[in-house]
Amino acid sequence: MTTDTPTIQAGPLVPKRPPLDWIARHWPALALAASATMLGAAHAFESFGGLAPCHLCLKQREVYWVAGTVGLIATILQRTGLWTRLRRPTLWLLAVIFLYGAGLAAFHAGVEWKWWPGPSTCTGGGLATSDDLVAMLKGAKIAAPMCDKAAWVFLGLSMAGWNALVSLGLAVVSAFSALRSKEAVQ
Repeated sequence: MTTDTPTIQAGPLVPKRPPLDWIARHWPALALAASATMLGAAHAFESFGGLAPCHLCLKQREVYWVAGTVGLIATILQRTGLWTRLRRPTLWLLAVIFLYGAGLAAFHAGVEWKWWPGPSTCTGGGLATSDDLVAMLKGAKIAAPMCDKAAWVFLGLSMAGWNALVSLGLAVVSAFSALRSKEAVQ
């Protein structure tokens, strides 16, 4: 009688490498997909939810445009010989971009909670008068909403708060991917 445990064979449903190595190997494409998903969600809230973005919301979207562009370029570079030299710097760049996004989103959440003042371009009164409505009907531009009022809250966090958590998570995965050895991700 043997006590050998059966070994799991790699196949179409069983990965040949650990999942973390797979994530690290494909991180540029996954970062691009995450950026596109976050931009899509923001535009859906605007288009279908009727939630106009404030000044800081638009700045947070710019972070995902930049990260998505870097992710796209990195995905293309992975198919070239340059990737072996550019892998770590590119993944660290993604980590820094996402970390900046987390900081910007956390700053915005703090403005919404009135922990600190926001930029003068997007905080303050924000009351519309009848003259404003008449001007709008005549084609005047609509002023962006105030940054210090959360337009949507879920489980106690505004969109800016959720964005801070997501961006921080993306920064951690980017840093993790940069720290993986070349052998683990090839």
